[in-house]
Formats: sequence, C-alpha cells, structure tokens
Amino acid sequence: MKAHSIVVTASALLALIAAAPGRAQDHGSETVTPRFEQAIPNIPGKSLIAVEVDYPPASASAPHKHAKSAFIYAYVIEGEIESKVNDGPTRVYKAGESWSEPPNATHSISRNVSKTKPAKLLAVFVVDSDDKRLTTPAD
Repeated sequence: MKAHSIVVTASALLALIAAAPGRAQDHGSETVTPRFEQAIPNIPGKSLIAVEVDYPPASASAPHKHAKSAFIYAYVIEGEIESKVNDGPTRVYKAGESWSEPPNATHSISRNVSKTKPAKLLAVFVVDSDDKRLTTPAD
C-alpha cells in the first residue's frame, strides 16, 4: 500500500471515529484517548486499535515498549513530534508525516518539540486480539 493511501485511510478512520466514546488516560504529561477498536474479520486473532496522543507544549512520553505483537503506524495530526524507535535515527515529524514501529519495538523518545504549541498524533495498532496492554515502561 502506498504511503498516500495509508495517510488517506488513517485520516478517514480518524474522521469516522472522532465521535466514538473513549476514556482518556493520563500517562504522565501526554494524554492517550482510545478512538477505535475492532477485530479484523479476515485476519483471525488480530485487532485494529487506534489511539490519539495529545502532547501539551514541551511534554514527552516516558520511554516505553508496545505489545510484542503490535505493528504500529503513527501519523502526526498537529505540531511536531520528535521520535526514536529502537536503534533508528532520532527524527522530528511534522503534521502530515508518519512512521511505523515493528512488533516489540522500544520507543525511547516521543516528545513535542515545541515549548509553546501542542502536538497530536494518531497511533494505529495491528495487534494480537488478546494483547490487552498496549504500552509498558521500557526496561
């Protein structure tokens, strides 16, 4: 699937689910809001889960890992987010840009680079349906 198609699909998904009920969870300085969860009918045992991550100015997530089965697509909705996954480069992603994270990845840096403006991203997980804990602190 081409990157443009992924962006269009993720944007459409966000528009469709923005009104879905979700309980915001506070994870330090960022806020994680569940937006969508659905078993994938043609991939038994797998689910698609989408969460919105809001970063106030100058805030960051603690280093963390995701579920061992989770393949993640992250799309920056607003602002600029600095990210580092595994041994990859540290990079700043602007609104409209995206990255992916392989299963069992360590996300050592995830932060809003602005000291004055908020940032927001949509994280879409393809994960084993029985993996209920999407994020754990990094070792």
